[in-house]
Amino acid sequence: MIELDCPAALRPAALAALEACGLEQGHMAVELVKPERIRELNRVHRGVDAVTDVLAFPLDGAADTPGPREIGDVVICPEHTRDLREATVHGILHLAGHDHEVDRGEMLALQARILAQLP
Repeated sequence: MIELDCPAALRPAALAALEACGLEQGHMAVELVKPERIRELNRVHRGVDAVTDVLAFPLDGAADTPGPREIGDVVICPEHTRDLREATVHGILHLAGHDHEVDRGEMLALQARILAQLP
């Protein structure tokens, strides 16, 4: 079972992304933050002094560890995101190990399929 700390409006998108990635157990969170906070996180964790739309922080890369898995956190800045559901799915795909910068479009194609299935 997934324990999901997430704004209610984003739960369907988050659950669909988790299911598409085969993540069935563990805990993760989606947090909405102001531009100043996401800029600080971007600077501290990525060395980039800029506001961005979404950041993903995977916490537990070992799926076969005993006990509940700590999947990670997705942080979204609504002021810099045109679609909160898309940002949620995007962040969760990164938590699951997808990387659109090196996968020749596979992650973004999966993201589009997930979003197309949402009501």
